[in-house]
Amino acid sequence: MFGTIGTMELVVILVIALMVFGPRKLPELGRSIGKSLGEFKRASNDLRNTLEEEIHVEEHTQREAAKPTPAPSPAPAPLDAIHGEEEEARSDDAEPAPVPSPAPLPTAPASDPQQDPAGTV
Repeated sequence: MFGTIGTMELVVILVIALMVFGPRKLPELGRSIGKSLGEFKRASNDLRNTLEEEIHVEEHTQREAAKPTPAPSPAPAPLDAIHGEEEEARSDDAEPAPVPSPAPLPTAPASDPQQDPAGTV
């Protein structure tokens, strides 16, 4: 909407200010405007820094919440169990154990009326 202020526009503004406020008040007006702009800039920087800090803190807490908690390490095995495993390992190296044969399945007598496939009694 408004373009940048060039040299000619700045001269016109200063001439109008000189005519309105006079030569005695113009330096005081310049100082007060400079102080006001400095305070505004400082306040906006403080606000920006505060917002950035809050965003940083919030991101940090979200990252901490998203981290998986490490699982507790398992308790060490008792010494007896460790020695038992070593003995098993030695026995496995020596010779494999024989595999037992499966037990025979029981069979029902053919004369049982409940087992008759034809359904005759």
